[in-house]
Amino acid sequence: MNVKRSKAEWLRRYASFIVILFIIAFGTSLSIRANLGSSPISAPPYILSLVPGMGLTMGQLTICMHVFFISMQVLLLRKNFEKRQYAQILVSFLFGFYTDLTMWLTGFLQVPFDINPMIGYPLRFVELLIGGAILAFGIACEVRCDSLMLAGEGFPLAISKTVNRDFGKVKICTDTFLVCVGTVFMFIYFGRWSWEMVGVGTLVSMFYVGMMVRVMAPHIGWLDKIFIPKAERTAAVAAAGDMWKGNRVITIARMYGSGGNAVGEEVARRLGCPCYNRQIIDQTARQMGYSTDFVAETEQNISTGRLWELIFADSGIPASMNPSKEDAIYVNQSRTIRELAHQGPCVIIGRLGNWILRDNPHVLRVFIMSGREFAVKQITGKLHLTDEEASRKIERVNTGRANHYRHYTGHAWTDIADYDLVINTERTGIDGAVDMILRAVKDMK
Repeated sequence: MNVKRSKAEWLRRYASFIVILFIIAFGTSLSIRANLGSSPISAPPYILSLVPGMGLTMGQLTICMHVFFISMQVLLLRKNFEKRQYAQILVSFLFGFYTDLTMWLTGFLQVPFDINPMIGYPLRFVELLIGGAILAFGIACEVRCDSLMLAGEGFPLAISKTVNRDFGKVKICTDTFLVCVGTVFMFIYFGRWSWEMVGVGTLVSMFYVGMMVRVMAPHIGWLDKIFIPKAERTAAVAAAGDMWKGNRVITIARMYGSGGNAVGEEVARRLGCPCYNRQIIDQTARQMGYSTDFVAETEQNISTGRLWELIFADSGIPASMNPSKEDAIYVNQSRTIRELAHQGPCVIIGRLGNWILRDNPHVLRVFIMSGREFAVKQITGKLHLTDEEASRKIERVNTGRANHYRHYTGHAWTDIADYDLVINTERTGIDGAVDMILRAVKDMK
């Protein structure tokens, strides 16, 4: 997933990263001013900075912690440590400076302890949410910038690569460990539990920030106008316009049991063009060295538990620096789908085809749905399951597809704004759905 960029673009991204760091520091400091607990990664330096006679500011302690993280990355990765990531050292000093600066700038926003709790706690919680939203915006911008990373993210990434474990799980473990370290410091130096140091704000940071990053990420594409020089953006748009060659493509997203596969195959047969479904799985497996069963089980299937894990672990790690198995499969299939659309007219079933080809003006995006009873009848007859077993399978598969769609697009799977045609096969039947699609293709401008 290496990205080729011009020197001008890299310069723009590095300059933008400096500004983005300030936004992240400001959001972190504002959250701390709520006095409901710091974020997990800020817990040790924040608590130590409150120790009487410590002599070091939170920013200075943050620098020390980040330098330790960088040293551990170099030790763990050795030759695999990217040279440009040595810039994390400069980033750490800049972030430490920003931390002290933003703590000073937000000092007047700290809610007094002697204020009426009926007023004080709501104010503190609102301040925490605002600070978390600003922090999430900064992280979303950092991911979009895709240039450098903070040492606090690079450290768990190095661990995950060294022990060959999923980054999300490692990130959750390191965040929990840092909270525990902060808690130990709190008892050593203050002899008691303080909710202002480790409290509800810490838990909110672990969940709310990740959720807000996921909400904001799809809406900051305008940053590319800053990151990429205008001449390069214009050239990219011109190249994209030429590559499709007017090939008519139909993408079909479908609820499980709605007959979407049968509809897609019949449309392709009557149009005399190929239909790509299982073939995409086979090609992905060959190119990535995975088994077809593994790809089939992983693609379009993010369980609710896995989605929450991804939200909790959401951070400033661009997918290009840390592709999970889901990310790698998605990127590979995206490339395959775009190549297939480039080759000639075709029908593409599932795999976020409507989203991946959203910039192609020659695509008809179809969503096939049905009621639960219709789907159960289809599944019981095909797989010889009981009604109850079929219903559970339908719920599981549809949930996995919906989570997969939301994870990579930020949209709801059933949002009709993402489709040109929505068909309920329970009302139209398979043949009726095919006829509707063919008429739409014929009349499509």
